[in-house]
Amino acid sequence: MEDFLSGIELLARLDVLIALFIGSVGGVIIGAIPGVGPAVAIAILLPATFSLEPIVGLTMLLGIYGSSMYGGALPAVLINTPGTAVNALTSYDGYPMTQRGEANRALSLAYSASFWGGIFGILCLILLSPVLAIVAPMFGSREIFLAALLGIILVIFAHRGQVLAAGMLAMFGIFLQTVGLDAVTYTQRYTFDLSWLSSGVNLIVVVLGLFALSQAFVLLVSPDEAPEATHVKGRPTSGIKEVMGNKRVATAAGGFGVLMGMIPGTGEFTAQFMSYTYAQKTSKNPDEFGKGSPEGLIASEAANNAVPAAAMIPLLALGIPGEALTAMMLSVFYIHNVIPGPALFQNNIDLVYALYIALILLNVIVFAFLLVSTNVLTKVIQIPTRFLGVLILVLSFVGVYSLRNSLTDCMMAAGFGVFGLILKRLNLPIVPIVLGMVLGGIMEVKLRSAMARVKTPMDMIDRPIAFILFLLILLVIGLHIRTEIREIRAKLPEEDHDVHDTQLR
Repeated sequence: MEDFLSGIELLARLDVLIALFIGSVGGVIIGAIPGVGPAVAIAILLPATFSLEPIVGLTMLLGIYGSSMYGGALPAVLINTPGTAVNALTSYDGYPMTQRGEANRALSLAYSASFWGGIFGILCLILLSPVLAIVAPMFGSREIFLAALLGIILVIFAHRGQVLAAGMLAMFGIFLQTVGLDAVTYTQRYTFDLSWLSSGVNLIVVVLGLFALSQAFVLLVSPDEAPEATHVKGRPTSGIKEVMGNKRVATAAGGFGVLMGMIPGTGEFTAQFMSYTYAQKTSKNPDEFGKGSPEGLIASEAANNAVPAAAMIPLLALGIPGEALTAMMLSVFYIHNVIPGPALFQNNIDLVYALYIALILLNVIVFAFLLVSTNVLTKVIQIPTRFLGVLILVLSFVGVYSLRNSLTDCMMAAGFGVFGLILKRLNLPIVPIVLGMVLGGIMEVKLRSAMARVKTPMDMIDRPIAFILFLLILLVIGLHIRTEIREIRAKLPEEDHDVHDTQLR
């Protein structure tokens, strides 16, 4: 109880509350603008948060992370264009409801389901905290190394149909973090006698290039658009009662969101599809899904908003991010020498509780803001895309230059921006690069620390948790190979049948 009160005291400061409000409202606005998304906003704001106290910077980023999906439902429902990528399923049932003249009902359902999912995820996080506090200290260097390795494997395998590309990009990310001066041996690694590579490749430069600058380039080379949005009429609270009437679907969706949020590399997309599939299979009206089903809308929004709180579990307990946004938050911890992991629950438990309370407050702030500002936000949807591109471009370069007042960083960011644009045009994933850099750094440090006590390969897994993690790695790889073999076998009869038909002709 004393730790909880300390968390409230840490949060009950004017600068922290202002940062939380700016992040929460700003995240809604950013989410409502198609083509931007939270990753771009967090990447641009990262350099600014480094000069702030950890609690101030983290609450601002948490606000953006936790609220953007609320805002992303607005264009998904009104103009059939998801504001963020994870609102794609929202448009399946939200837009048909708008076409039927039920835009207010659809938005109210989306907001209410999002609020339900967000609070459900936070309550699960709080209930799991005592377990985390007990389990986290059991993780030594070997366990964290194996957990990070498992995280990278899950991230790679999560990109179905692009596993080879995701693996190569993750390895590229691991390679990038090795460039520069080795902190232990003080030797140059992969610098090729270039002085500007001696300080290494900065994670924030890479993040701003791959996410912000690449998106700016995409918007600038695409046709200029300013979509029109429907004016919404009616009571914005009408969906609360309807969500409460579908508690089974909403609770199951929140459960899928929590489960998938805790597993690195899965996140909102998997949670949404599992939740949506469950809701459709157990519905009394499955034919309505995709045509304006309230259950489908609730399943989608409750699932994706339960993920952010759950994604904080591996980040806080082990210092292992599950996706790009939590990887960016991890850099804020590191810059202030606050290291997530076992020591965090022992030395900074008040910060942990402050983040939990901040997550609850941001959901309340966002829900209240949306109830009074929906029609104002429809104006945000109509911002021309090329104007957005120029704005993101300028803010990104300002952010990169402010890191170290270096034009070299700006040129490197521009290079990664072009690389990110190429990856997007080829429909290849960007996230594995960032997670490769973050998790690769963790793996290198922990492996070096563990090797001092490891004499044989079996010593790496001679402790219970390490052995369990090793078995999980083998299980994940085995299941993936089994799935691939099944898919290949399923295709073979079809190909043989096509060849037979060709011969008959």
